[in-house]
Parts: sequence; structure tokens; C-alpha cells
Amino acid sequence: MTRTVTLFLLAAGTIALAPALAAEPALPLWEAGVFGGTAATPAYPGSSERSTRTLALPYLIYRGKVLRADRSGVGARLVNTDKTEFDVGFALSLPARSDDVPARRGMPDLGTLVEFGPRLKIKLAEPSPNSRVRLELPLRAVIEARGGLHRQGATFEPRLAYTLAGPQGRWHIDTALSAVLGNKGINDYFYGVPQQFATLGRPAYAAKSGLMLTRLGLGGSYLLHRDWRAFAFLRYDNYAGAANRDSPLLRQHSGTSAGIGLMWTWQRSSRPAWDGQE
Repeated sequence: MTRTVTLFLLAAGTIALAPALAAEPALPLWEAGVFGGTAATPAYPGSSERSTRTLALPYLIYRGKVLRADRSGVGARLVNTDKTEFDVGFALSLPARSDDVPARRGMPDLGTLVEFGPRLKIKLAEPSPNSRVRLELPLRAVIEARGGLHRQGATFEPRLAYTLAGPQGRWHIDTALSAVLGNKGINDYFYGVPQQFATLGRPAYAAKSGLMLTRLGLGGSYLLHRDWRAFAFLRYDNYAGAANRDSPLLRQHSGTSAGIGLMWTWQRSSRPAWDGQE
């Protein structure tokens, strides 16, 4: 959701594994392989520092009737109709060192975050057999795994997405507009400054609940070979209306992220997914 590594992982999955549309053949029940690439993003939302990460990681996709491991994370799809889908799942964010960011230097590191909760997806329109407009409404509890498990709040990110696919799924274009809202806990986790960490240039600050950012994203992928797919993404985040604009840790009015990479499928099931959809 909010960190360099998380953005890279989600962008790679969202673009390279975009939803199957009517123009595409049935997807396999499972796929396994490796994806990797480079992404440049703000060190955290609103940071004036940037971070560039290069990753190569294995992936596993499973498109079962209930159990799903795909572009959205790992979870259980409880309701699936032509118009709506309801699932429960989780996603993972890797840690970040505060000493690598001058604005947070001397403060606790940002730990590994696990986001867990329900999501409702509503198909609003299907302008053509190979395009789709969808509203996604995920509500996630955020738990930090560092020296034990600690709940750090919750987020809600309504997202309006448009996906267009080429013939036989050779290429995908995905664009989305969303807003990330957080309760007091998650806003304080990123933007609060306890009194013991206050300095002359970083006064104490108690964060409040509300809007964290608005987001516009564009991504695409292209099938180079049966087992190779290239992907790229560009994302713009705006913090101008954020509830915690006065935080000394929120240094920018906007931020951009970009990345590029490759995905290689090592093995795939000969059996199709139960309904031909991701």
C-alpha cells in the first residue's frame, strides 16, 4: 500500500496479471515462475526522499473456486457473480529503515506490515468484450510484525479501475483512480511524531484520521513469448488534501512512482481455472 517494495510487488502483479476478459482464452488453474524488475518511488507517502529497488522473486498463482492466490494477494473468494465479487484476503509489505530517510532519522523503523480484510468488487460496465470498468472497495486492518504482532490501524481504498485487453491477452492496459483513507492509528504510524522523537526541525505531532492521499495509476504489459511478459507502470500520488498535511513527516504535495520488469512462467497447469477468470 505505502512502501517502495509493496508498490513494486502490487504493480507487477496488477499489470502482468490483469483480470481475464471475454476476449482472452481460459487461464490455467495455477502458474509458477519468477518476476523481477526495478521501481523508483518516494521512500514513504509524502517523503521528499526517493528509493530505488530492484527485486527478483518467485510467484505462485492459484485460481480456485474459493481459495485464490493471485494479483490481489492470498485469500478466500466467498461470493462471485457476473456483477459482484466479495473476498477476504491479506497482503504483505516489507520493512523500511528510518535512518535511511532524513525526515525520520532517529525514529522507529517502519516494520513489516500485514494487511488483512474484506473487499467488495462491483462491475460497473463492460464497454466492449475486451474492456471492463470496476469499482473495488477494500477495507484492511494493518498489523505490524516487528518484535511481535501490533495492530497499527486500518485503511479503506475505494478504487475505480478501467482495464483493456488485446487479442488473446497479448497486451493489457490498466488505469485506476483511488483514494486512500486511514484511521488515526495508521496515520499516526506514518505521520505522528511522539514527544520523545521531536527535534527543532521535527516538532511533536499527533496525527488524525482521514484522507492519506489520492492516486492515479497507469500500467501495461505485453506478452513477449508464451512464458515471458514485460510490464511497466507509472503512478501519481497527491497529498494536497491529506488530513495530516501539517505533519513534519509529510514533506511533499505530490509524488510519482515508476517501474519496469519481466515475468517468466516456469510451469502452468493444463487444467483451466474453475471459471476461466483470475
